[in-house]
Amino acid sequence: MAREGRAVGAASGELVTIGEFARLSRLSAKALRRYDELGLLRPALVDPVNGYRYYDPAQVEGARLVAWLRRIGMPLSRIGRIVALDAGAAAVEIRAYWARVEAETAARRDLAMYLVDHLSAEGRAMSRIPGNTGSTGKAGGTGRTGSSAGAEDTGSLGGRGSSGSGVPGGSGVPGGPVAVPLAIRCAALTDTGAVRTTNQDAAFAGPRLLAVADGFGEGGAEASAAAIEALKPTAWGGGDGALSAADLLNALEDTADSASRAVRDAVAPCADPDGSGTTLTAMLWTGSRLGLVHIGDSRAYLLRGGELFRITHDHSLVQSMIDDGSLSREEAASHPGRALLLKALVGEARSAPVAVACRPDVRLREVLAGDRYLLCSDGLSAVVDEAELRAAVITAEVPEEAVRRLVGLAHEAGGPDNVACVVADVVVAAEE
Repeated sequence: MAREGRAVGAASGELVTIGEFARLSRLSAKALRRYDELGLLRPALVDPVNGYRYYDPAQVEGARLVAWLRRIGMPLSRIGRIVALDAGAAAVEIRAYWARVEAETAARRDLAMYLVDHLSAEGRAMSRIPGNTGSTGKAGGTGRTGSSAGAEDTGSLGGRGSSGSGVPGGSGVPGGPVAVPLAIRCAALTDTGAVRTTNQDAAFAGPRLLAVADGFGEGGAEASAAAIEALKPTAWGGGDGALSAADLLNALEDTADSASRAVRDAVAPCADPDGSGTTLTAMLWTGSRLGLVHIGDSRAYLLRGGELFRITHDHSLVQSMIDDGSLSREEAASHPGRALLLKALVGEARSAPVAVACRPDVRLREVLAGDRYLLCSDGLSAVVDEAELRAAVITAEVPEEAVRRLVGLAHEAGGPDNVACVVADVVVAAEE
């Protein structure tokens, strides 16, 4: 009788069979059974005798959401979290997921452009060898092919910029080491600020490494310190300037992975290790090239020719909204989700696919004597007006003066957060 009652209920419109529900939701019966097994979409009723599944027509919208999320490539584990949220929270999660996908796509595009440049340069070099009749390698054309907006903001401060133009010395790779020996003259400074009682920011400035890290969570201070320690030259083998562009890029990838592991180890003792982590923006110097490692919303800027350019792209929710035009820069300053990061080095022991997705961006930069670089945490960039930031970087005579001015500006703006900054000048080695 119970089975007959359930069948009558299904036939009366209260519940529908799996076949009918598959038609309504545009999902196959096989997919519905799979989603049931994974807990993503449970039937309203399962016959205990024959195992027939019955669904409430009200479940159709949820089923369609699962199907749509699968179509954009979202992992099933993340879909399971999203379908349990209300509509507003689900929308925020989907936006964050897609912004991260776009950031990863941009990073892969940068690597592809590097490979095109690198192989094209090799082809041109081979064509100049006497007796070589091989192909000169036409793919991608000559020179730099432009860098991704997902990797760099390509306009000077005060303007939005556009992809592939504006930033001198982008992620393209120079044809070879610079002719004049260069060196780095630098200074670093961190400050607790006027509101916080502890300092989770870290900074380092040396002849081979420039780095800032902004820790968060219970183990934030340990995370930021560990990330920078993993990048120091003794850890990655830099020092003689003899690394080729390809070797340096490989070294950067290995170093970024080392920083990720160091952060996980550093925060493992915390009660909530997956809630602790750090941003990281660093530049590694070999004597002829700079390698950039970046994840999170700390920033790097380049001063060249009197203009200050941002050369990193924030991995944050508000930046993704600025990118797609749904939020202005002015609105971003007061947006409630402005602290939400899409990528960071975190303490959670993640599976390989997720760990790769959270790997820092890495790229190479060409340098010129007279360049000045600024690396800073958002304790500076989020509170100091861009015009004041530019003026302080441009007018300071030496890096030590610049970092003192910048921290002072953060205090004048209220000092609501920890501050970390590094300023470095590229100089002719003889001058240093």
